[in-house]
Amino acid sequence: MLGVTVLIIVLSVMNGFGNEIRSKIVDTQGHLRVQSSGFISEWEVLSEKLLSRDEVVGVAPFAQGPVMLQFRNQPRFPIIQGIDVEREATVVELSKFIRSGSVRDLDDDSVLLSSSLALGLRAGVGSEVEIYSPLLLDRLTQDEILLPRSVQVVGIYETGWNQIDENTVICSLSLMQDLYGLDENVHGLKIRLQPGVEIYSVIPSLSDLLGPSYNVMSWLDSNRDFLFVIQMEKNILFFLLLFIILVSAFAITSSLLITVVRKMKEIGLLGALGGRSWQIGMCFCVQGFFIGIVGTGLGFGLAFLGLHYRNDIVHTFARWTQSEAALLRFYQFSDLPSYTSIQDLVIIGSASIVISTFAGLIPAWRAAKMRPAEALRSE
Repeated sequence: MLGVTVLIIVLSVMNGFGNEIRSKIVDTQGHLRVQSSGFISEWEVLSEKLLSRDEVVGVAPFAQGPVMLQFRNQPRFPIIQGIDVEREATVVELSKFIRSGSVRDLDDDSVLLSSSLALGLRAGVGSEVEIYSPLLLDRLTQDEILLPRSVQVVGIYETGWNQIDENTVICSLSLMQDLYGLDENVHGLKIRLQPGVEIYSVIPSLSDLLGPSYNVMSWLDSNRDFLFVIQMEKNILFFLLLFIILVSAFAITSSLLITVVRKMKEIGLLGALGGRSWQIGMCFCVQGFFIGIVGTGLGFGLAFLGLHYRNDIVHTFARWTQSEAALLRFYQFSDLPSYTSIQDLVIIGSASIVISTFAGLIPAWRAAKMRPAEALRSE
């Protein structure tokens, strides 16, 4: 029961975190990305081609790369992303992530800072920050000095995805093109599809539409390594927690072996009355199966009860340990996400019942080997 309960709760929470992260990726990156081996110069033409497809809702250009950001002599090295504010709204609803300020105020002389980056710099809306372009080193080799670009912070945003909130700056596309010397070029295009459209069914047709010079990638492909780590963590936790059920199986085996020793006369009597060895052995296999059924059922009930009250438990624990602020700051959640997969329930339930049934095999084999005459003479 406890093994099944812990497995369901842990895997449901891991599934919840996985779904939250996948949702954040789509909300911040769109469903698809179009990139090339170099810069994309004719991105407006490509956007019109993509928008002509019924499956496509929005297309937005972007350019991104590392820069040095300085505020009050505090340097940071974030990733800066240049966007076209109007087109970006059709792909990413950036306004819902704004914690202070406004996206409408973003222009060529202003930026948006991610929450953790702003907290580390102690910068807020209205602060003046300086951006140093990577072109600075290239210009120095040509005996030129490239001065930093002074911009104003017009907004602080927080997506809830730590990878973005830790170290990201958003600026206008024109500002990013100036910082990187891109002229009118961009690094890629973001695409949002209609709800319910199967992503991988659209990619081949869009690739044919754009031509071989461009690579169309889904958000799954772009974040494959990160999502693989999440799935690996879930599989490792399942493997480790399965040992709880295996330990309980040894307990079932030992208790049934004790029952065999205590019931030797009864076993001998069954054999003397005509019971066959396999029939006597099945009595103990059925006991293991029954324990598995009852334990799994109670484990399911206890797990669903725990998942229902999970947030109350987390909040109570956080208040007792005074760690509510830490949960929000480092893990970006106050409520514990959860998603219970039917596949996980089937695997956990089947595994626990099968293991419990097999736990009765050794006692069954021991009972089936007994000779009725010897069993009846035992004290």
